Amino acid sequence: MRCYSSNSTPLILVLCLVCSPILSLAASQGSSCVINRNCNSGLHCETCMANRNIKPRCTRIQPSDPKSKGTDLPFNRYTWLTTHNSFARLGQIRSKTGTPNVAPRNQQDTITQQLNNGVRGLMLDMYDFLNDIWLCHSYGGNCYNYTAFVPALGVLKEINVFLEANPSEVITIFIEDYVTSPMGLPKVFNESGLIKYWFPVSRMPKNGGDWPLLSDMIKLNQRLLVFTSKSWKENKEGIAYEWTYVVENQYGKGGMNAGSCPNRAESAPMSTTSRSLVLVNYFPDIPDFATACKHNSAPLLDMLNTCHNLSANRWANFIAVDFYKRSDGGGAAEATDVANAHLICGCNKLSLCKDNSTFGVCEAQAKPSPPTSTSTGILTGPSSSSGFMLKSWLVLIVVNIMLVNACSL
Repeated sequence: MRCYSSNSTPLILVLCLVCSPILSLAASQGSSCVINRNCNSGLHCETCMANRNIKPRCTRIQPSDPKSKGTDLPFNRYTWLTTHNSFARLGQIRSKTGTPNVAPRNQQDTITQQLNNGVRGLMLDMYDFLNDIWLCHSYGGNCYNYTAFVPALGVLKEINVFLEANPSEVITIFIEDYVTSPMGLPKVFNESGLIKYWFPVSRMPKNGGDWPLLSDMIKLNQRLLVFTSKSWKENKEGIAYEWTYVVENQYGKGGMNAGSCPNRAESAPMSTTSRSLVLVNYFPDIPDFATACKHNSAPLLDMLNTCHNLSANRWANFIAVDFYKRSDGGGAAEATDVANAHLICGCNKLSLCKDNSTFGVCEAQAKPSPPTSTSTGILTGPSSSSGFMLKSWLVLIVVNIMLVNACSL
């Protein structure tokens, strides 16, 4: 028996013609799907077994662009989706040293893909290694062959390419800094070409004041903010010490307890208003791909609200997660939109913010369209994907029959 012959060619052609429209239909968030192409732009198709949701549905992977509501607010009046250990990617089995890499993975795609999906905050762990600066997910302050990922220069060049191609975008890099070589970081940033976008420390407010307007940062091409975890590097190397400007909650399990939002050890308390940026972490100690879809859903939104209440009623400017694409619906993208809505216009949803309008003035929320009934009795419209799924499964049944027939020829 074989599954292809000259006699089966017509069946294969019919199969392609029948399947192509169904498998490429664009569906909205929450709609049932079979593959990613079924979903609208900014969505992908996945399940969330951790929430006992086994039906594939379209879920969000991209936040809305807050700049669409205007850029004439201070930088601290915006929220940016941030990836934890942005460089630690699933699928990269070996280090660039050639050694198998046993370090945990925190993300699903490359830095460029993350940026294209609306990520604007990157958390990078940098180490001295092999007479260079490497991105490494290690322990004890040392990088090893089996915990090293890639030289930092390559990733920084990716960021440079993105900023060159997108002249209105601003990126923030948080460095967990284990580099001790003199001027090691300035050297690698110079080599990458990113220095021309550097936002100077001298323009950063040190007493809780507003940051420069986003439009001003874009106009002056100062579109890269870089923070280090080493305090001495601010004076000696010109790299801002993160916790002079940012309050940050506890990372890992300690930052995932409902109803609490403690600061990490290096940060001032979350309610400290002399730091005008707020970073909210929400990820476990050990990255877990399977449960990330659950963590990045309702619990993340709950923590966002909790940290707002415990941070002097300030919304997060950076929301850091593992596996940012995973969720059971709106995910980290929705959480970013929620915070942006409150910061930009004081509304509950970013879609209700009027462009360049007075704070607190919101659009009237439109009522959802009721589902309509077709002649077959199948519900269609934005509130139901029953028609799409029934048609999809009918096509799959027909396809199976056709394949069996093709194989028997």
